[in-house]
Amino acid sequence: MSTINVERFHRLYGTHKKRIKYQDKDFLDYLVMLGICALVMFVGYGTQHVLAWVGAGLCLFMAVMFPIHHGAKFKVPVILRAPQDGVFLLIHKVQNIKAPYYIAIAMLLAENVLIYYTPTWPHYVDWMRRIAFGLFWLHLSIITVYRTAILIAHIRKRDLVQEVLAQSAWKGRVETKGQTLRSIFHGYLTGLLTHLVYLVPWYMVITYLNFSLVLMPVTILLAFAVQKVNVTTLNDWFYRDHWLSHNSEIDFVYMHGVHHDAIPSGMIAVAGNGPLEGLARSAIAFPIPFFNPLIATFFYTVDVKSDIDMHQYIPGIFPKLPKEFLGVIQHSLHHFGMLEPYGFAINLDQPISDDLKKMTKVLPDELKYSIRLDQELNGYQWDNPKFRWYMALVERYHDERGTPAHDTGGQTEGASQ
Repeated sequence: MSTINVERFHRLYGTHKKRIKYQDKDFLDYLVMLGICALVMFVGYGTQHVLAWVGAGLCLFMAVMFPIHHGAKFKVPVILRAPQDGVFLLIHKVQNIKAPYYIAIAMLLAENVLIYYTPTWPHYVDWMRRIAFGLFWLHLSIITVYRTAILIAHIRKRDLVQEVLAQSAWKGRVETKGQTLRSIFHGYLTGLLTHLVYLVPWYMVITYLNFSLVLMPVTILLAFAVQKVNVTTLNDWFYRDHWLSHNSEIDFVYMHGVHHDAIPSGMIAVAGNGPLEGLARSAIAFPIPFFNPLIATFFYTVDVKSDIDMHQYIPGIFPKLPKEFLGVIQHSLHHFGMLEPYGFAINLDQPISDDLKKMTKVLPDELKYSIRLDQELNGYQWDNPKFRWYMALVERYHDERGTPAHDTGGQTEGASQ
């Protein structure tokens, strides 16, 4: 008998409305969301900071793209129609916070108190802050270069992008070569904007709080310990947060929708989130921004790079996950139009190769068998027609350099979103 508390995962205050894509009536809400993103970047980075102005330019680009993709109707924004839902959204986020988040904040506050009361110790606070900013730029540079390499790979194989997506729910975005190229750039710039907003809480932490050089060995060891616990709670946390993202209308429109408005490519990814959603996750969910900058840089870089790889669902294009790994995770279906699964949807409880066992050995059981949460909460079926359709695409295109354009070979299942 299951001991999972279904009500805890599916509790929803306010308007309950399942959403997986934007509509023309969301236009004003979308503009408000972008305005908040720009404001957050100007406040977080500073009005003269290059990242704030780059982010504002990206917001302008996204505002232009929305009516091109969806049209535009001028309907009263949901935040004005149901302002209480905005309060409920915040309550949902706070209720879902796990213990590692609070522990990380307590560790950072304790470090700052100790620095304050031990001014003669060799903390080298100013030197640590300069190092922290350097590490911030290192992380941003590494991920941006990687994301740009993926952009170039998609441009070079744009015919393959068009052919694969023409067989899916994304066919309306790739009807012509020009539309395909526009969709590729839209995905890339979506990832850039999402990343800039996501990093604002970390930037503010390293700007306004102190880190000690002499305490660094201890704080790094503690950070590793906290993160080890944190990864065991991730699927539980993610299922709840992600379920809300698709069942609370305000959560989808303002937080998560951007993540589903770009083609299913690694270019769009940061931490499985839209821009404002990433801000919330970085500020009131993840412990990483409160760690020592050295270890925070490591965790941020590994996590974002991994999320980019895990969102590359156009087979045959860099970065390529092993075919076997694509066969044991079903989050791909979510980006081709299915609401479920809501969790990470990994299933290693089946015959797998020794290579895959080595690749996934660092994962806790809570992630290795994360599909079980969807199965218990929703009755999710691992063997389903949509997954067979996607794996047929993987088998056909994963190792190919390209095939004749628009030769669908009858593989049209999943073409509705």
